[in-house]
Amino acid sequence: MVNNTSVAAQTISLRGIDLSGYMCQDAARAMAFYRDVFGLEPALVYPEGRGAEYELPDGTTFGLWGGGGKVMPFQPSNGILFSVDNLQAALPNLAARGIPVIYQTETPMCWMAMINDSEGNIVTLHQRKG
Repeated sequence: MVNNTSVAAQTISLRGIDLSGYMCQDAARAMAFYRDVFGLEPALVYPEGRGAEYELPDGTTFGLWGGGGKVMPFQPSNGILFSVDNLQAALPNLAARGIPVIYQTETPMCWMAMINDSEGNIVTLHQRKG
């Protein structure tokens, strides 16, 4: 057994986020959703089509992981806010696709609209003010 009392606890310096993403139950369905709704094309498709990675214009990477329960159990998420230039212009496009906005709000810093993707993950479209 390791005696941790002699080791001083130090903070871990984070350099950024290399990849953020959502789990999916059906990777092909999720990939089609992000292609059809947001125009995203994969930069990388995982072996056996279990998911994909997308490079966004700001240099970040978004991923979809579908392990079918083999890699990890599915759990819906809600932590990603996708930046858009004009949220009000995006809303009619969602409505035309039959995608309901489940929550919409304005804060002193931004406007947000939340939808569900094909897998039940909450996707937040986010526009900063100013």
